[in-house]
Amino acid sequence: MAERFGGRFSPANARPTDPAPSGGPATQRGSIHPWDRKRRSRAGGRSNILFFLPFLFVANALLGPPSGVIPGFVAFGALLLSAWLTREGIRAEEAFDARPIARRPAIPRKILASVLTGAGLFAGGLMGDAGPILAAGWGALGAGLHLLAFGPDPLKDKLPDGVDGFQSDRVARAVAEAETHLTAMRETVARLRDPALSRRVDAFSATARDLFRSVEADPGDLTAARRYLSVYLMGARDATAKFTDIYDRGRDPQVRADYEALLDDLGTRFADRTRKLLTNDRTALDIEIEVLRDRLARET
Repeated sequence: MAERFGGRFSPANARPTDPAPSGGPATQRGSIHPWDRKRRSRAGGRSNILFFLPFLFVANALLGPPSGVIPGFVAFGALLLSAWLTREGIRAEEAFDARPIARRPAIPRKILASVLTGAGLFAGGLMGDAGPILAAGWGALGAGLHLLAFGPDPLKDKLPDGVDGFQSDRVARAVAEAETHLTAMRETVARLRDPALSRRVDAFSATARDLFRSVEADPGDLTAARRYLSVYLMGARDATAKFTDIYDRGRDPQVRADYEALLDDLGTRFADRTRKLLTNDRTALDIEIEVLRDRLARET
C-alpha cells in the first residue's frame, strides 16, 4: 500500500486557520508557517569557499620542497581559523541585526579573520621564491580584500534613544533565558521525529518571539512580560519533556491532543500579552500627542 511521504522536507498537511477569538489573531493551529520571519543566512557561499583554500597550501607543502613545509602548515592553520571566524562573525552580525536592542559582539571575529587571512597569505608567500616584502604585500592585499568582502563587525551597541545599558542588559538576559527554553522545547520534540509536532513548536516559538521583540523595543515592558519569559516558558519546557517521554512510549493520540491544546493556549496567551503591550504603547503615545497639542494651543 502506498504511504504518504512524511519526511522533514514534506509539505505540511494543510488545515484551515482557526477563527480568531473576539477579533484577535488566529490561534497557533495552521496560522503560522515555521519558515515565517526567517531569512536565509549569509553564513554560506563565499564564507564556505574559504574552508577549501587552506588545503591548497597544505597540499603544496606536502608535494613541494622541504623548505615550504612549515610555512605551508602555518598558512593552512591561519586560513582555516580565519574561515571559521568569518562564518561565526557573520552569524553574530545576523543576530545583532535581527534585534532592536543588542550588544556588539564581544570578539570582533571578522576583523580577526582578516588579520589571520593576511598572516596566512604571508606565510604562503614564503613557500615559494617570493621574498618577505612580496609576501607581506600579498598578505596585506588579502587582509584588505577579506575586510572589504565581508565587512567589519558591529563596533557599537544598538540602543534606542532613552534606553540605558542597565535596562538593555536586563532585557538581553531575560530574552537569552527565554530562548534557551524554546531551544530545549524544539530539541526535545525533535527526538520524536514527528514533523507536524515540530512545526507546532516552531509556530509557538514564532509567537513567543513576537513578545521578545516587543520587550526589546521597549525595555519598560519587561516587568509586565517577565512571567511569560521565565515562568511560563519554563513550564512549557518541562511539559514538553514529560510529553515526549510519555508519547514516545505509546503514541497515545489523547496525550498528543492535550499537548497541542497546551501549545494553542500558550500561543493565545503570548499573542494577547504582545497585543496588550502594543496597545499600552499606543495609549502612551496618544497621551504624549495630546499633551503637546495642549501646550502648542496655549502658546499660540
